[in-house]
Amino acid sequence: MTQPWYNEQRVRTPGSVILTSWRAEREAARAQGPANSVPVSGITPGTEAYAWLTGHVGAGRAISERSAMSVSAVYACVSLIGGALASLTLETYQTDGDSRKKYRPPLWWLLNEQMHPAWSAPVGWEFGAQSLLLEGDLFMRIHRVSPYSPDVKWLEPMHPLCVDVIRASPERRAYLFSTPEGVIALDQDDVIHVPGPGFNGLRGLSQIRHVLRQPASIALAGGEQAETMIDQGLRPDLVLKSGDKLNGEQIDKLRGQWAERYSGAKNTTAPVVLPNGMDVKEISISPQDAQLLDNRKFSIEDVARIFGVPPFMIGQTDKTTSWGSGVEQMGIGFVKYTLQRHLVKIEQEFNRKLFKTARNFVEFNAATLERGDFKTRNDGYRVGLGRAGEPGWLTVNEVRRMENLPPVDGGDTLNTGATNAPEPNPPAAE
Repeated sequence: MTQPWYNEQRVRTPGSVILTSWRAEREAARAQGPANSVPVSGITPGTEAYAWLTGHVGAGRAISERSAMSVSAVYACVSLIGGALASLTLETYQTDGDSRKKYRPPLWWLLNEQMHPAWSAPVGWEFGAQSLLLEGDLFMRIHRVSPYSPDVKWLEPMHPLCVDVIRASPERRAYLFSTPEGVIALDQDDVIHVPGPGFNGLRGLSQIRHVLRQPASIALAGGEQAETMIDQGLRPDLVLKSGDKLNGEQIDKLRGQWAERYSGAKNTTAPVVLPNGMDVKEISISPQDAQLLDNRKFSIEDVARIFGVPPFMIGQTDKTTSWGSGVEQMGIGFVKYTLQRHLVKIEQEFNRKLFKTARNFVEFNAATLERGDFKTRNDGYRVGLGRAGEPGWLTVNEVRRMENLPPVDGGDTLNTGATNAPEPNPPAAE
């Protein structure tokens, strides 16, 4: 007869039985020493350890989070999405039958003003967006008021490289956070985890180690090539051709004279005198032939395509856009096609981890990014308020609230669209 999982020994074991067992196995393995340890001196290009640490697979440069952010297109895309996410308000709602209403619990302050004593909410959202867009996962540790309370005290953003995800059971995951105080093991109910594309049940796909590796490497290589050409004073590589035979001393003297006059951007003094009918021949490829500018434009478009950001929104304006001609249409398109895929995952993760009920929920208010100009908003409000023969669906105070104006007396009455003009007096008409 098999021994049931719920027995006296397991009940007496404090904490999580699965995490305690996993930690004991790790400590025992650490005491014996790693079986396949690699010294730091052995982590060189081409080794498996080097590829794991840097995402460097095959040809190209190793890309890290810092080097990827040094590419202007990557920085612009990440800051654009992160800034947009940080500017949105994460509203809290309660359902009341078929309707819903806003309310402001203490959780609202954590989500919109201060997540943690060391993190303001906008900074935390920008950090989370950068982690999601570059490392493939957004992690936040949920600090509760007590181990047995559902109330949230703090939300602490965590870098994905400091988090290890393991499968505690077929249905549940456990998270190991590396902190200055040591490794902390948490159940999945105490962790906000929003994975990116390529989620395998434990982690999302790291953009740095996969899709960003090639375009970021090309952009860095193009930048280095342009920097080298500028350092050399934009001078091409040359060959000195002579019809007479030169000895070693003459060659060395000529090379020294040429290097003294023309090596580097600052050496632009007197010309070099070529003896014995020497000729100068250019052998390097010009920037136009190397298509340096075209390669840099391609890398910008490739990076923008990966993040789902139109190139014109990060400064690449040499091509027309099909996202509309007005700021309003561009904002709506950006929210609909780029932000929405991130917002929905964040909303649902917070709802299932913080509430676990359909009565309360959170939802981003993206109206600030979709607002039209003043004339367009007034035209929409006029339709919403209604007029004679057209019932309204907005009250005056609702419109004033959307414009951050105080309510007025009598402004909560909905226009029914009925004609309120008095009927003429028949005797007076005669």
